[in-house]
Amino acid sequence: MEIVLDYRPALRARSGVGEYVHELAHHAAARLGETGRLTLFSASWRDRLDPHAVPGTTMVDARVPVRLLNLAWHRLEWPPIEVLARRSFDVVHSAHPLLTPARRGAQFVTIHDLDFLDHPERRAREIRRDYPALAARHARRASRVVVSSRATATEVERRLGVAPGRIVLCPAGAPSWAAHLPAVAPNQHVLFLGTLEARKNIDGLL
Repeated sequence: MEIVLDYRPALRARSGVGEYVHELAHHAAARLGETGRLTLFSASWRDRLDPHAVPGTTMVDARVPVRLLNLAWHRLEWPPIEVLARRSFDVVHSAHPLLTPARRGAQFVTIHDLDFLDHPERRAREIRRDYPALAARHARRASRVVVSSRATATEVERRLGVAPGRIVLCPAGAPSWAAHLPAVAPNQHVLFLGTLEARKNIDGLL
């Protein structure tokens, strides 16, 4: 089986989504083993993909401005991934809610939450421009919609009209970081790693 994963969120300093994509790539490559191949796709004019980022994978590192590629992909659905990678895939996995254009193969999208629908003003201009207008249509076209929580699965079914059988739950697991902190007494500390923004609901956590 040939799988391509959009690795761009993990290309530079990894955010939460970038870390999710990076760990997903590690585990997918290990699960595939000798039965298939995972290809990491990246595109940037300036930043190059580390050839050792994820052992056991192949890489496609396109020297294309990422904003230009996103505009072409989101609005024109061109060029298909096969043109950039120069080969075809059985599964084309987008790391965000919009499809990666492909001529053939199953197409997956990834949705962590629907904050871009409820509060587009909180998001970057490119997300405000494309996600609210296109996400529902792309989710319904996708072969599978990968979500990171049951709450998001419920929202994707209810609000985007995706059949439950096409929604796949893939929660974020514990990262493979070495522990550097001393042990602390239970029930006395909360460790939060992420951006302090309203959609993370840290007040509710505390």
